[in-house]
Amino acid sequence: PLPGSNSVRSNELASPYFVLLENRFSTASRSKMIEVVCNDRLGKKVRVKCNSEDTIGDLKKLIAAQTGTRWDKIVLKKWYTIFKDHVSLGDYEIHDGMNLELYYQ
Repeated sequence: PLPGSNSVRSNELASPYFVLLENRFSTASRSKMIEVVCNDRLGKKVRVKCNSEDTIGDLKKLIAAQTGTRWDKIVLKKWYTIFKDHVSLGDYEIHDGMNLELYYQ
């Protein structure tokens, strides 16, 4: 870090999940924050706050940070639609309070 800056980054905070969180909150003023609920129907229900312009891949990384699973092993679905990593939540019309199905591959 630069002298006089108050941002301290240790080795454990340099993981991609924390960089994503840092970038997400720096762009929060430009897009609307929403909360998405992901249920795996095995007893795990995860609530994630994210932006509507985040991609599905970003959402998977936030879920992985909370659950401890690898983000590339997570599959998000709604009915029979499997969400692709590069498409944004807004493009899929995922809104505040929406429930998604969480599967593992």
